[in-house]
Amino acid sequence: MKLDILAFGAHPDDVELGCGATIAKEVALGKKVGIVDLTQGELGTRGSADIRKVEATNAAAILGVSVRENLKFRDGFFTNDEQHQLEVIKMIRKYRPEIVLCNAINDRHIDHGKGSKLVSDACFLSGLRRIETTLDGELQEEWRPKVVYHYIQWKNIEPDFVVDVTGYMDKKVDSVMAYTTQFFDANSKEPSTPITSKNFLDSITYRAQDLGRLINKDFAEGFTVERYLAVNTLADLI
Repeated sequence: MKLDILAFGAHPDDVELGCGATIAKEVALGKKVGIVDLTQGELGTRGSADIRKVEATNAAAILGVSVRENLKFRDGFFTNDEQHQLEVIKMIRKYRPEIVLCNAINDRHIDHGKGSKLVSDACFLSGLRRIETTLDGELQEEWRPKVVYHYIQWKNIEPDFVVDVTGYMDKKVDSVMAYTTQFFDANSKEPSTPITSKNFLDSITYRAQDLGRLINKDFAEGFTVERYLAVNTLADLI
């Protein structure tokens, strides 16, 4: 299955929080989108790997993505080395996306920055034909995505561009709340974490509102780039 967009997240829920509305919009526009989670989020204070697998499946259905996979790297301890790069390369060559979305370049959780660099490096290496990978016993052809964009997570990183996601915030919030163990629940008896507060839940909406305000729209999601954005004419920016 060739995808238009492949979104990577260090943990289940990273993609939903970082670019869930953008994905919902692209799916509505007819694009084929997939998600690959690097870890199972097994070190999370709440829930478990098994529970989060179910939550991730439910969230994917809400967003309407074509496929979701989990590479089962060690939560908290995966590294950007050859072994991990090759596994990411296999996913890139399997789905051959034009666009890759991945974690914030720097963030509160150490896995986010690591995941960001790992996926970015793998996207480059995936285009080198002398790096051989096999999947299901078949040799894969090289493939390099045209662009890699990094979504924004905990830290208020200044975006290089924003996407108008007006009309798609409800799906984003619903996909986030599919992770019933992870976020604000007034009745939960589980330990509190920075992402279980009411303020964090509200921030999903008010941060998108603020970015939307800056482009005269209701909501927006921001991304950073690895190289200059290019347009054919100035009219493309209107």
